[in-house]
Amino acid sequence: MKAPPPPPTTVPGDITTVLPGTAVRNTTTKLNRPKPTPSRRRRWRGCIVGGATGDALGAPVEFMALDEIRATLGPGGVHGYSQAFGRYGAITDDTQMTLFTAEGLLRAYACIATTGSADVPAIVGHAYLRWLHTQREQATSVPDLDGWLLKEKALFASRVPGVTVVDALRQRTSFGERPRNTSKGCGGAMRIAPVGLWCARLDEGMSKERVGKHALELGADIAALTHGHPTGQLAAGYVAALVALLALDVPLQEALDRAASLLVKRPGHAETMAAIEHARKLAAAGEPRAEYVARLGEGWTAEEAVAIAVYCLLAAPDFDAGVRLAVNHDGDSDSTGAIAGNLLGVHYGIEAVPTRLTNGLELLDALAVMADDLATFPAWPIGQFQPSTDASAWWLERYPPT
Repeated sequence: MKAPPPPPTTVPGDITTVLPGTAVRNTTTKLNRPKPTPSRRRRWRGCIVGGATGDALGAPVEFMALDEIRATLGPGGVHGYSQAFGRYGAITDDTQMTLFTAEGLLRAYACIATTGSADVPAIVGHAYLRWLHTQREQATSVPDLDGWLLKEKALFASRVPGVTVVDALRQRTSFGERPRNTSKGCGGAMRIAPVGLWCARLDEGMSKERVGKHALELGADIAALTHGHPTGQLAAGYVAALVALLALDVPLQEALDRAASLLVKRPGHAETMAAIEHARKLAAAGEPRAEYVARLGEGWTAEEAVAIAVYCLLAAPDFDAGVRLAVNHDGDSDSTGAIAGNLLGVHYGIEAVPTRLTNGLELLDALAVMADDLATFPAWPIGQFQPSTDASAWWLERYPPT
């Protein structure tokens, strides 16, 4: 009998998954691509890849109670990947939509660079309709099926997408249309981390207060594409602001205080603010405990999911412990894992994500490339006053400005 292939390994100095005996899939161009600085690379990749690992850890146990998780996997619960959707390290709709959020933001930048302005939420809404296409669903408003992300065939997989999101997108008659619901589900917050990374680069040179404010406002507006309740929007905006501040090297406690000060200026913030304050008080109470996670809820609503993620960020000593704490509970384990992974990853950096989690993670190459593009887009050779070159044409084909 033929021996099974050896497990995936990791390229030294990189996080690209390689199956022994095969070549790395080429996701780059022969043209010179801008490279992120080491600091940006570690935080941007940490955020995007970290969120995906939390998503993949939580996917197999999303609908299991903590007692059931422990009975199935042992007293420690989730430690590494279990099988979901026929494979280990499978992502869900949370990471799929995170990638399309990032794509929409980068296409919005291409529009700003080439025309001078852009309706950013509408362009991200256009990207979400491309995601809807991968789910074999149709909206009244038909998207352009272009750009590089749709070439990732693994995205054409249904991973229990949220009913609220699918219904809101299916009913859309324009790219930026607001939904006809009052949902405050976590489906807006679990996909929003790229907004913080994008604002941290787009607004570079501005005050951290200004960057955080832009991230919170844009994050809330983008969550509002599918979720009509202020809590569903503002909890997402808070995550975007916190990601932006951490990406800019603001110390953790200061970043939490700054994001909170921005949140309380928005009407309808009370529910989100109360949940976050509860999380911070529990984190200050001592060692991380699953019972404290349970006090914050199950994560199905936005304020609960964000509060759980904040608690895990503060209470756990490192990325590994934090992301496992975020998925070992009753409730929406993949979404709480994804949000916590985003926050832990941007705080600790990609080097803190264990190789047992990066190896075998679905779509790792695409996640790393998207993170690098979010870290470098202001250096792309595109713009109203840039000469047309092979390089500019390549970027605009990759991220069409619509």
